[in-house]
Amino acid sequence: MSTGSESTKVIFFALLANLGIALSKFIGAYFSKSSAMLSEAIHSLVDTTNQLLLLLGTKRAQLPPTEKHPLGYGAESFFWSFMVAILLFSLGGMVAIYEGVHKFHSDSEIRAPWLSLGILIFSIVLESLSFKACLNEVSATNTHGSLWQWFKKTTSAELLVVFTEDLAALLGLLIATAALFLAWSTGNPMWDALGSILVGVLLVGVAILLSIEIRSLMIGEAPSRDFKSFIEEKTREIIPEGRVLRFLAVQLGGNRVLISYKIHPGQVTDVATLIEMINKIEHATRTRFPEIAWQFVEPDYVP
Repeated sequence: MSTGSESTKVIFFALLANLGIALSKFIGAYFSKSSAMLSEAIHSLVDTTNQLLLLLGTKRAQLPPTEKHPLGYGAESFFWSFMVAILLFSLGGMVAIYEGVHKFHSDSEIRAPWLSLGILIFSIVLESLSFKACLNEVSATNTHGSLWQWFKKTTSAELLVVFTEDLAALLGLLIATAALFLAWSTGNPMWDALGSILVGVLLVGVAILLSIEIRSLMIGEAPSRDFKSFIEEKTREIIPEGRVLRFLAVQLGGNRVLISYKIHPGQVTDVATLIEMINKIEHATRTRFPEIAWQFVEPDYVP
């Protein structure tokens, strides 16, 4: 389970990297007049803004519950992550596609190609360092197997967004570098325009995938961690012939989980004794899983 502090460090690292990359790309785009470079600069600027939104979401997700929001503000992290996906689609992907299409109707040549290529290589290095830091955090918390399984099942919205953004940024940089090199070596600016369009298509595709995953979290996705098995084991241990009848777990964001379940009292007939046993189960569960912020337990005979 990714901790909030570790996720925040990854976001800060990505923020600094993207800020440096964006500045260098805008300088390169100004001197080279390259559409692919400009698209990449806009992409990095959007990524920088996205990291600020993720930090805002992370901070607000930790706010305590209020009378108006009794379950807290954990879902703020999902909301701001979804906003990132929208920005990635609109300001990142669609602007890059527009710039590429516009370039097809322009006869301007690529200028200062070596400067632009140097900036792109510098950006690849910085982006690789950011991606490596994010990948290390993903590897440390991944209990699902492959990266694709982690992408589909993780409930850490912030880490999911940073991972997806960094991967898309690396692929976009490789596309922009190849496009700029082809445009310079052939003298045909069509390659530069095509590179910008491909970067835009990549960002749109990534934004759609990301929005699908964040949407699932927003509407109430079950946590990836198995709480039920532990509770069933503790119930059998504490209550003679007791068992869990129904179980519900929902990821609320901000590394907070709500669980609710019914317990068959087994052979226990004394109410005070049953309450004490249920309290023991709740305490053991909270101790084992500190991310559980709300736990509702009801004794019942009905399955």
